[in-house]
Amino acid sequence: MFSPHRSASPVLAQEADFLLQGYDYALPGAQIAQYPAEERGASRLLVMPRTGALALEHRTFAELPSCLPPGALLVANNARVLEARLLGRRASGGKVEFLLLTPLPLLLAHAQSGKQEEFSAEAEGLVRCGGSIRDGECLHFGAGIDVTVLETGQFGCRRVRLSWKGDLAQAFAATGHIPLPPYIKRSDVKEDGSRYQTVYARQDKTGAVAAPTAGLHFTQEMRAALAAADFGWAEVTLYVGYGTFSPVRSQDIRHHRMHREYVEIPEATARAVASARRQGRPVLAVGTTSLRALEGAAQQCGSVQAFKGWTDIFLYPGAHFRVVDGLLTNFHLPQSTLLMLVAAFAGRERVLAAYAEAVRLGYRFFSYGDAMLIR
Repeated sequence: MFSPHRSASPVLAQEADFLLQGYDYALPGAQIAQYPAEERGASRLLVMPRTGALALEHRTFAELPSCLPPGALLVANNARVLEARLLGRRASGGKVEFLLLTPLPLLLAHAQSGKQEEFSAEAEGLVRCGGSIRDGECLHFGAGIDVTVLETGQFGCRRVRLSWKGDLAQAFAATGHIPLPPYIKRSDVKEDGSRYQTVYARQDKTGAVAAPTAGLHFTQEMRAALAAADFGWAEVTLYVGYGTFSPVRSQDIRHHRMHREYVEIPEATARAVASARRQGRPVLAVGTTSLRALEGAAQQCGSVQAFKGWTDIFLYPGAHFRVVDGLLTNFHLPQSTLLMLVAAFAGRERVLAAYAEAVRLGYRFFSYGDAMLIR
């Protein structure tokens, strides 16, 4: 029987838990999912307990309602992925690629207007081309989008001025590409435009550069089944940044500087979480991004409250979880901050043992892969 872990102590950390090499595992390349399952919701589901004996269950995602603790409140990330990858030309005619990193709502909030529906705003992004890019250089993309490089930062990130005409989201949709993760070794196709979005992604929350992938398994039918079984549902917004794929470069993970991401927690969600806690019902995060939003807000405010702002919370073994009792997630990259988060939640050795079993049984890994429920 599942019970909330709010009174439980943090997972005790050993020195090995702080070493980057402790988050490595063997994964055959054939198990890195390059395409989504033929039908949304047709993935496998590995179920593991957060504490106690490591008794793994091998289920299907269609069985999720029967795997959840009674009365659980599910909290999901409703951010929508922007077609943030642009392909264009330099003034010299050479090819160039730009990936917008600034969440679209923040960019629009600071936009300056000109004549004839012309706008501009400063933003952060990644630029890639065959040669070096000079500060001050202007890059040209489709749908009236221009990018002027202002300053070069760390790890290829650049401060730029983005110029456009009309509706910026529509301009990106017209000329941009879905920014598939680097471990998907193919160009995006039409199907990715729908399958790399959750069914509950909101149009007014467009701006993420990566999908909250645990949510990709949900269908409208599953949403209805959960509601019929009296499971709660609430939403947060975390605009997933490219930093989610940024490698940890420190051998001692405690020295890693975590990327920051913009979070919005509406009042209705804060009330739903508070109500679940009062009633002793478990709070289950749908994905690591939802967990980061809830725990990041609680870290800054003392509890989950209505919140808009940045979080750079880094969760690794020894971390204290104030809000979340269960986690639905995908399988994550070796040595990634997401794997460290899951290890903080359920214990590094336990998680790696579960991963080894998933590898042995042929589960599909990463964004378009199978799911894992920690309860």
